[in-house]
Amino acid sequence: MLTGQTRVLVADDQALLRGSFRILIDSAPGMQVVGEAATGAEAVEIAERERPDVVVMDLRMPGTDGIEATRRICAPSGPPGVRVLVLTMFDLDEYVFAALRAGASGFLLKDTPPADLLRAIEVVAAGEALLAPGVTRRLIAEFARHPAPARPLARDLDTLTEREREVLVLVARGLSNPEISARLYISAATVKTHLGHLFAKLAARDRAQLVVVAYETGLISAAPPR
Repeated sequence: MLTGQTRVLVADDQALLRGSFRILIDSAPGMQVVGEAATGAEAVEIAERERPDVVVMDLRMPGTDGIEATRRICAPSGPPGVRVLVLTMFDLDEYVFAALRAGASGFLLKDTPPADLLRAIEVVAAGEALLAPGVTRRLIAEFARHPAPARPLARDLDTLTEREREVLVLVARGLSNPEISARLYISAATVKTHLGHLFAKLAARDRAQLVVVAYETGLISAAPPR
């Protein structure tokens, strides 16, 4: 668990929204806005300089958009330890799945209640993904409509055990940890252990990235629902 202040960068091309987010976040105990950006390029620059814990990122901005900014921030050469929480107007925004491929740790709708936004920042800052099962299922629909070229299964998944593959498939199909536990007849602690192995073996930072890996490697098409 993080200690001290959670440092947040707000990136949105609308000044009124940026100001509203700043007031909300600065008024929350344990949170501080360390910068505002009106473009994706500014977000990248400020993230590199300030090293915030979380960037609250609008997707649609002029010039360098939120997707490209997310890609640069989350790249291996980007500022270490910075996580991105993207914002969108619509829950089926065509850019959401692209943002997750770029490295975002989750997304929220812009009409999310203030308390939920603050909680989302805490979740992402703690190293978790903000992907409820229903959200994951909508993302699956997006991947089905916009499939990426599959990478060879062996290159990415050959280090996984059979059980780890099963867990990965269920994560990608939108099941929560308790649902995976019930489906596979294993304890919640065992599910968490398998997830930890998946994060390490697949170089995935969170649950969102596991969904991306499962679809881009072709694991889902190789393992139809049972």
